[in-house]
Amino acid sequence: MSKVPEWVLKHPEGKVKLAVADIDGVLRGKYISTEKFLNATENGLGFCDVIFGWDINDLAYDNANFTGWHTGYPDTNVEIDLTTLRKIPWENDIPFLLADCSVQQNSAHLICPRQLLKRITADCHEMGFTPFFSQEFEWFNFQETPESLQKKNFQNLTSLSPGMFGYSLLRSSLHQNFMSSLFGELQSFGIPLEGLHTETGPGVYEAAIAYAEIMEAADRAVLFKTAVKEIALRSGISATFMAKINKDLPGCSGHVHQSLWDSDKNNNLFYNDQSADKISDLMKSYIAGQLICLPEILPMIAPTVNSYKRLVEGAWAPTTVTWGIDNRTVALRALPTGKKSCRLETRVVGSDTNPYLAMSACLAAGLYGIRNNLQLHQPATAGNGYEEKQYGILPADLYQATMRMKNSAIARSLFGDTFVEHFTATREWEWRQYSKAVTDWEMQRYFEII
Repeated sequence: MSKVPEWVLKHPEGKVKLAVADIDGVLRGKYISTEKFLNATENGLGFCDVIFGWDINDLAYDNANFTGWHTGYPDTNVEIDLTTLRKIPWENDIPFLLADCSVQQNSAHLICPRQLLKRITADCHEMGFTPFFSQEFEWFNFQETPESLQKKNFQNLTSLSPGMFGYSLLRSSLHQNFMSSLFGELQSFGIPLEGLHTETGPGVYEAAIAYAEIMEAADRAVLFKTAVKEIALRSGISATFMAKINKDLPGCSGHVHQSLWDSDKNNNLFYNDQSADKISDLMKSYIAGQLICLPEILPMIAPTVNSYKRLVEGAWAPTTVTWGIDNRTVALRALPTGKKSCRLETRVVGSDTNPYLAMSACLAAGLYGIRNNLQLHQPATAGNGYEEKQYGILPADLYQATMRMKNSAIARSLFGDTFVEHFTATREWEWRQYSKAVTDWEMQRYFEII
């Protein structure tokens, strides 16, 4: 109890809000009384394990072993992480915290996304490195409410603003109150932004979250998506982080920026002032690891059916297993811009990802390269990465990517059998739901003529 700030105990609301991130990165949470919160900080809290046993529409998986009707969906014990304590500025500064599965009870911690990142981060620390990460997001905003979205069946929606206005000061001024609310309230919520601007597309924004050590970076990214939606709704706006909203418009990225520093956090180990390209051998091994591993673990950074509608040629998202220096057409963009800023940007990642899993995938793949002393023999792509197909092409849809990960010895070595089997089962389920759907495209194409 001594670790709990006095303002939490004396908050006039008498309650605390907490959440656990599910497999898709959706925050599942509840309000609890201050008294229950104090007890939970000492003894943990029971949370129905269905949060790892259903999809984003609350439909129970029928192909998962971890939990289901066969187990009765019992509670799993979750531990509240006091280091994540924040005030929600748009909810009367009510206390908010994140929780994840206790390692003391059953196997839930082996599939809990936040616990997975903790394990990989611990491996990184044991190797003598401190990982600093950040994620940037693009997303569409619409002048719609949850009720109007349903009434319109998600068709013919009104964009926040019309036209293709990337980096537009004009469009930023048009909805200045909303943009200012985002910047200010996210800052107050413990999610500092380095930048916020309009992107190409009607009503599209992009935000770069300030970098931090990897767990804090992932927490910020997970909370960012929910916070943006909540702030938007208060302004009569619906925000979506779908990877691809329309075939005629660019997709939405969730690029992950990453670097490894020494254990004292003083030196960026990716930078080498003595090399011609300023890239250290360590960074080259890290890149080599991602080039090998990412095609094997792609569902962790492209987790939905919609993800692969973004990963198409000429749409500002990579399709080939390539890397380059400050090249936006490749999968891995190296940015050796200085001692502090030298980093790798993994551009495959979409805005629809679970940040805990996306960052786990990037870090584990990079460490694989370092651990195995991989050499970066593949040359940097200087031109159009879409044409550089000789080194491999990313799986084209969720089914292909899932089958590859399910049968991958590399994936199992990085994340363990329990996680891989459960996670790929959830992606198989996602593909099955899509395969049963009759789309507008099919109706328009076949209804009359076939």
